[in-house]
Amino acid sequence: MLPHVYRVTKYDPADRDEHGHYTGPEDTVSDHGVVETAYLRAVEAFAANVGVDRLCIREPQIPSLAHFGVAPPLDDFGLDGLFPTGPAGFHDGAEVPLDIGLALVRVMLRDGGAWCRLEVDGVFAVHVGWDQYLYIGSNRPCEEALARTRALGLFPERLDASPYDVEADEEDIQRPGDDDFWAGVRWAVATGRAGTLEETYLEGASRWHHLTRDTIDVVRAGLAPRARLAVWPALLSDIDAVLGALPVDGLVEGVWQDKDGRIHSAVADETEFPELAARIVGADAAAVLSVNADDRAPLFTAVMPDRDGVVRARWRTEPTSSDRNWAFLKTLHRGQVVTGTVTRIASFGVTFVDIGGFEAMINIPELSWRPVDHPSDVVTVGQEIDAEILDVDPIRDRVSLSLKALQEDPMPLLIRRIGRTIVGRVTKLVPFGVFVRIEEAEVENGFEGLVHNSELADGRSDNPQPGIQVGQALLVKILDVDPVQRRITLSHRQAASPVPAPPGDLP
Repeated sequence: MLPHVYRVTKYDPADRDEHGHYTGPEDTVSDHGVVETAYLRAVEAFAANVGVDRLCIREPQIPSLAHFGVAPPLDDFGLDGLFPTGPAGFHDGAEVPLDIGLALVRVMLRDGGAWCRLEVDGVFAVHVGWDQYLYIGSNRPCEEALARTRALGLFPERLDASPYDVEADEEDIQRPGDDDFWAGVRWAVATGRAGTLEETYLEGASRWHHLTRDTIDVVRAGLAPRARLAVWPALLSDIDAVLGALPVDGLVEGVWQDKDGRIHSAVADETEFPELAARIVGADAAAVLSVNADDRAPLFTAVMPDRDGVVRARWRTEPTSSDRNWAFLKTLHRGQVVTGTVTRIASFGVTFVDIGGFEAMINIPELSWRPVDHPSDVVTVGQEIDAEILDVDPIRDRVSLSLKALQEDPMPLLIRRIGRTIVGRVTKLVPFGVFVRIEEAEVENGFEGLVHNSELADGRSDNPQPGIQVGQALLVKILDVDPVQRRITLSHRQAASPVPAPPGDLP
């Protein structure tokens, strides 16, 4: 916000009632003549006073329904011939010389359709309001410009701020359309979740793009500077179902892809539904979307950053659940310890944990250092746990956790027991040997070792496991412990029967 702000009008302050409403004889539209020229000369005077000869276009817009509707759009919105590069030059962040800036002020005074804020960050601003109200701000007093404005027959009034100042909420979620965003787009397209991109290049104007693995880079390269992006599912090929989704009345946006692969859109009300349906009926694919922001639900959104990677556009997209997840995941990092609540245990064995509204996951091997047959052996739904973050994947919206990372691995302690003979319980018979638990039965999921068939009996035998049953006590010797491979090698044949030791807690 600039410290010196003036409302510049053709209205004499003496002609206002007690509520501040103008009651004088002046018309509230542009005269396209002497008064309009006076406004432009006043802007020019303030710009000269602060040494500004170029202005930055911010938050440009055009009438949305006129642009999108099935009726022909308004001609050029007053922009014809203003930009050397054509209408594409009218975008957020575009710098224009003062003469083009003054021409834009004229367009806005005439209510030609296009509107924007004209600013030099921290130095100067020109905002055009309704009914010929002009707001000029500067970073220094402009006595010469004020005198010039009064001499032109206009009335400058000091204000605290322009009503058109933008106060961005720093806590708003705003995802940049950077490399990470496009990696997410690529993943969503590859997995069949996404298929179209909505590009809002002006407030009130947008283009739609077909997304495939082969077109993503081309689409990205052709986007307007600082455009707002919304990623959507693919259009539906069942045209009858799309047309059946048209409501009885209200406003909708129809989006369809023609035979040449180009995507079109139009906003229509119930009176225009027949024409909209006629356009859609011959399409390859289409969709009908609500124009109500509360009912529009893209997969995720972003705003294109400048070339240096910084998002300077002040407008915001409406955050989706995926955008909120992205913002939350930005606060996480590997090795961080989080507290969460177990929400569910999937049939395929993954444990899901709510960490601040986001559902993270724990795979079975990360539940415990000891063998786990099912997550319910370690955790229960509703249980609060502490876990360490193993990985944060914002592209796939995944966070992997580990319970065992916060615990000491007991297996290395077994190394001290190599060479000892103990009595263990047989837990499983397999073709190549038997597994024996070498810890007390009271130790849940106690470590087990393998007694290979060759270590079950002396000499060669066609049946090395005669009479051995699950649950049987078996004398074994610990031959080797491999903490990396999680393997314990045992021998019954080499067990020293005179000095057996019962299985017990680790030393």
